[in-house]
Amino acid sequence: MTLQISTAELEIMKVIWRKPGIGASEVAEALEGQQDWNIRTIKTLLSRLVDKGALSIEQEGRRYLYSPLVDEKAYQKNAAGQLVDRLFGGRAAPLVAQLADARGLSDQDIEDLEALLGRLKR
Repeated sequence: MTLQISTAELEIMKVIWRKPGIGASEVAEALEGQQDWNIRTIKTLLSRLVDKGALSIEQEGRRYLYSPLVDEKAYQKNAAGQLVDRLFGGRAAPLVAQLADARGLSDQDIEDLEALLGRLKR
């Protein structure tokens, strides 16, 4: 079973991956200026992520602290695989071509891709 995390929930997860064991108010502070969410919205998103099994919750006094139960790299790998399967029939080359056409590739991107291809050929 694959964990389905919405775009809004992913913003919450990014904060908690950077700083596990934080409360809702700290999440709100981290998102200030990026998202126009009130604390109730953030608590709702946190609750959904707990229900989905993406976050653990621990009570500390009157507040709750949230920590990831899903590894960030594992989530990225899974989500990327789903995207490639869904949009490109499991082929990575068309994905890279689309990215290059839509956003262009920097010299660093090209260098990184060349290094990756070199490793994969070995």
